[in-house]
Amino acid sequence: MVEPLFPADSPPIDRRPAFGYGMTIAAALLFGFNGAVSKVILASALDSLRLTELRSTGAAAGLLLLLVAFARRRLRLRRSELGYFVAFGVLGVAFVQLFYFLAIHRLPVGIALLLEYLAPLVVALWARFVVREDVRRRIWLALALVLGGLAGVVQIWNGLTLDGLGVAYGLIAALAYCVYILLAERGVQRRDSVSVAAYGFLFAALFWAVVQPWWSFPGRVAGRDVSLLGHLSSWHLPLWALVLWVIVPGTIMPFGLIISALRHLPAIRVGIVAMLEPVAAAVLAWVWLGESLDTAQLAGGVVVLAGIVLAQTAR
Repeated sequence: MVEPLFPADSPPIDRRPAFGYGMTIAAALLFGFNGAVSKVILASALDSLRLTELRSTGAAAGLLLLLVAFARRRLRLRRSELGYFVAFGVLGVAFVQLFYFLAIHRLPVGIALLLEYLAPLVVALWARFVVREDVRRRIWLALALVLGGLAGVVQIWNGLTLDGLGVAYGLIAALAYCVYILLAERGVQRRDSVSVAAYGFLFAALFWAVVQPWWSFPGRVAGRDVSLLGHLSSWHLPLWALVLWVIVPGTIMPFGLIISALRHLPAIRVGIVAMLEPVAAAVLAWVWLGESLDTAQLAGGVVVLAGIVLAQTAR
């Protein structure tokens, strides 16, 4: 007899939608702030793939240590769960970062984000036509508003020349984000969110260790002081401190919040609320890095918020 992927006697989930919304909004704000910190790091001595490797490995180490210290029994891993966590870690956690960074090598960051955030639309299509769930009309209208607002935030009309391969990478990133959301939603139905995140990042880290062996890492740059750029250009911090920020408040906390939110909200709603990230990133880039934020971008942010509010009224 084949053992089920998750134990059937798991306790029922106490769903609290308000907690789910709060955690998703907090995660989006942390992700948005992390974008500015990552830009500072990428302007110094690390490339995007190395930074992603550090994020995955650091997050895996932090979460696993947390479980060892406070909830060792949650580390139990059944053989039947290996396939799930390999898929979640590689196709979800690792690929959503890999193809996003590949996309921003060929496209403006805002356009790459817009492509990646097509994911909630794909999740809604999956729910409606594959799982045969009832998706309310307001959800479709909310998605249209959010995507339109994001287009305003990133100013998609502003002299854009799209690179075909970059677009392909962005669309693959969106599919990987769908895989991440749907697999995470499945995982937290039977396991606690911390162990789901920990094993997801562990298998992502193992994937990166194969792609970029650790012995080739340029360790000498870790202690280098780097400028914070923009309005904080006169301030400097060691590179290791910025990387630590990316790992803990920029990765462990928001990914954990997203996965925890899926215990209280459906994947479609989590995906829509998480679309606050590009808005938060644009505002922070304006305040910190001195990047432009004009009337059209502000209007786009308002439309995004309107779409999110509309989605929450669809019971």
